[in-house]
Amino acid sequence: MTIVVGYLATPEGAAALDAAVAEAGRRAARIVVVVSQRRGDDVQALEANLEHVRDRLDEAGLGYEVRQMERGRDVADDLIDAAEQTGAELIVIGLRRRSPVGKLILGSNAQRILLDAPTPVLAVKSS
Repeated sequence: MTIVVGYLATPEGAAALDAAVAEAGRRAARIVVVVSQRRGDDVQALEANLEHVRDRLDEAGLGYEVRQMERGRDVADDLIDAAEQTGAELIVIGLRRRSPVGKLILGSNAQRILLDAPTPVLAVKSS
């Protein structure tokens, strides 16, 4: 059993990781963390954040894999591909809070993941 989680070094990414850890504990599943680089990402800061992710997963005692995706690829495709390749049973993503007008339309990546994912999707907000 595998859970795929989309991670960025943001409050939403942290919330998604926390939810994935909780779900993996309940389901005795391993986690595949998909990290998509964004334009302008500081490589050293990204490496530090990935080390934090590995520490968090080691503390939880879960099996995991961290996949760092190529810059410029589509985040939704990265997550959907990882779910298909691993036979995942769940995808976990973090959502940003939106203004009343913004609530009419989800972010394009979140919307694509929700509509095109081969598995159920757990969408969480940060606190």
